[in-house]
Amino acid sequence: MAAEAEYESILCVKPDVNVYRIPPRASNRAYRAADWKLDAPDWSGRMRITAKGKVAFIKLEDKVSGELFAQAPVKEYPGVAVETVSDSSRYFVLRIQDDNGRSAFIGVGFGDRGDAFDFNVALQDHFKWVKQENELSKSAQLGDSGPKLDLGFKEGQTITLNIGQGKKRDKPRPQGSGGFGLLPPPPGGKIAPPPSSGSSNHNIVQQTGGTATGCLLELDNSNSNTVVQSNPSSDLWGDFSAPASSVPPPSRPQNSTNWIQF
Repeated sequence: MAAEAEYESILCVKPDVNVYRIPPRASNRAYRAADWKLDAPDWSGRMRITAKGKVAFIKLEDKVSGELFAQAPVKEYPGVAVETVSDSSRYFVLRIQDDNGRSAFIGVGFGDRGDAFDFNVALQDHFKWVKQENELSKSAQLGDSGPKLDLGFKEGQTITLNIGQGKKRDKPRPQGSGGFGLLPPPPGGKIAPPPSSGSSNHNIVQQTGGTATGCLLELDNSNSNTVVQSNPSSDLWGDFSAPASSVPPPSRPQNSTNWIQF
C-alpha cells in the first residue's frame, strides 16, 4: 500500500543524449570514452530522470513518441548503476535493466558539458535528500526506543524558592576636616595663601585709634584672619595701581604691646 501511494517526480530532462555500445571491461580499470565509436552513436533520443520514493530512474525515451528505449534504476550514487569515465566529463556508463531483471551496460554522452553537469547534480541532490531522510528516521526510532527523561515531581516531593532583594549598602562618603564633605589635602602638600588684593568677596574692616594705627581684617573662604596695619593718614583702600616696590612700608604702632604680630 505504501509503495502504491508513492508518486513519481521528475528531477531532470535533457532533450539530446547519445547511446553507445561499449566493449566488455576486461580489468578493473575505469572506462574510457575513447574506446567507443563517438562519431557513430547507436541510438539518440532524450533522457528523463525521475524519482519514486528513494529510488531514481534514468529513462531513455524517443524524442517524438516518448516510447521507452531503456531505463536504469539507481539506488545509490555514485555506485554501480552510474559510473564516470576516466577521459571525459560528458560521458557515463549506465547499467540498464528490463522487467525480467536482466541487465546490460551501455555508454551515454551529452553534446554539451552543461547538460552533463545538470545530470550529475540532479542525482547528487536526490541522494542527499535520501541520506537526510534516513538520518531523521533513525533518530526518530532511537527517540522512541530510548529511555525518556522524567522531569516530573515525585509524590511528596517539594521545592523551595527563596526570592528576595538584597540589601544595598550605602558607601560612606569621605568627610573633610571642615565637615562639608570635601576631600582632605594630599599629604605633604602646601596650600597657597590667598591673594592680598585680588577678591571682591573679602571683608576689610578699618579700625582707628588715638596713637595706634588702624588695622584691616581680611577674611577669605579658608577662614584665615589677616591683620593689615596702615597709616591713619593713608587712603582707605590704598593705592592698588602702584607696584609693590613703590608702596612705603607701614609704620609700626607706638603701643604695639597690645597686638599680636601674625
